[in-house]
Amino acid sequence: MPCRAGGQRPTAPTGKTMREHFRASHRFLFSPAVWRLRLVLWSGAVLVGLAAAAFAMGADLASGWFRAHAARIPWLPFLATPLGLMAVAWITRRWFQGAEGSGIPQAIAALSMADHRARARVLSLKLALGKMLLTMGGLAAGGSIGREGPTVHVGAAILFSVRGWARFPRHDLERGLILAGGAAGIAAAFNTPLAGILFAIEEMSRSFEERSNGTILISVILAGVTALALLGNYTYFGTTTAALPVQAWYAVLVCGVVGGLAGGLFSQALIHTTRWAAPWTARHPLAVAAACGLAIAGIGWLSGGTTFGTGYEEAKGLVTGHHATDPWFPFLKMLATIVTYLTGVPGGIFAPSLSAGAGIGAELAPLFPLAPAAAIVVLGMVGYFAGVVQTPITAFVIIMEMTNNQAILFPLMATAFLAYAVSKLVCPRPLYRELAKAFLARA
Repeated sequence: MPCRAGGQRPTAPTGKTMREHFRASHRFLFSPAVWRLRLVLWSGAVLVGLAAAAFAMGADLASGWFRAHAARIPWLPFLATPLGLMAVAWITRRWFQGAEGSGIPQAIAALSMADHRARARVLSLKLALGKMLLTMGGLAAGGSIGREGPTVHVGAAILFSVRGWARFPRHDLERGLILAGGAAGIAAAFNTPLAGILFAIEEMSRSFEERSNGTILISVILAGVTALALLGNYTYFGTTTAALPVQAWYAVLVCGVVGGLAGGLFSQALIHTTRWAAPWTARHPLAVAAACGLAIAGIGWLSGGTTFGTGYEEAKGLVTGHHATDPWFPFLKMLATIVTYLTGVPGGIFAPSLSAGAGIGAELAPLFPLAPAAAIVVLGMVGYFAGVVQTPITAFVIIMEMTNNQAILFPLMATAFLAYAVSKLVCPRPLYRELAKAFLARA
């Protein structure tokens, strides 16, 4: 028999080793304690799916309500937006401090916290419920925010909270449950299971931990199936079969550079403006919310109402080719998103960023007459999104899943990685990591 390195022969399994292996397998398959852990985890994942579906329906109703009334009463945003955002900001600071902003920074901060009590405060069920209701309130007031980042916070909070239902191993308690909850939140919010897994790996943990993979996969599957059962099987931005001809591959270079540059500049602007405004927001939160609300109403008026809310309808229309937007739309959408973030109300930047990216793609489309406009819109979307979040793998997978278009996979990949490289030159520090520092400082 050939020897291993060092001259040692392979050791044959002993009877004791085989018995230990059999006992371990028996415990894995039949142990009541192990099955209790599984049932608790699965129940938590189903709850994440239910919460994500309810959140999606509530957010759509809130955003639709504002848009319908603003279209009928043009002056309404100048009254409703400042007052509404003031109310949401006051409730957030009074009863739900820690729920402000996207929610992804909170989940990232919780992964780094050593104090269990501090982590429990950031990921409490009370905060998760407040996050959902107040994000809906911000949308009902016309804020340029999304529900997807907050769904990550909600998912992480729900799965972290199930630790009290059973005695989980320490590793799962500290990282696995939070990562799985965040991944399940993304998967259920966008109906993009692969992107949910990749986002947990690429952004929230920045590494793949073998002991977390089963927890993440099962949570994503159960949360996604639950959300699908309630919302139906859908693609977030509809379906497009637009492909990029070989003769138009130079669009990858343009969309990658322009999208990455715009995304990096947006991230830098958001980081610096939130820091600059922090003292003012701390001393005069309601005055800041009112002033920002008036600015958002003015931006909305300039854009013809397209910058209010998530931007979902505008992005979907551009992807499917059903309508065009004003040339200034992507830039006004970026500005409205930054100003809304300064108010301190709960709400994410995922959907607004996708919308702004689609607008950038629409502006670049006339430069490439050999390519379908929808293909350039999708490339602009992935370039800008990768530039903002600096997670290129998640970016191209989430766009591919949201548009149900695998024909453009390789251009998406190339654009995302090019945009990521350009964005790092402009904004060396990842946006969510920088925003998470504020929550770590409070711990």
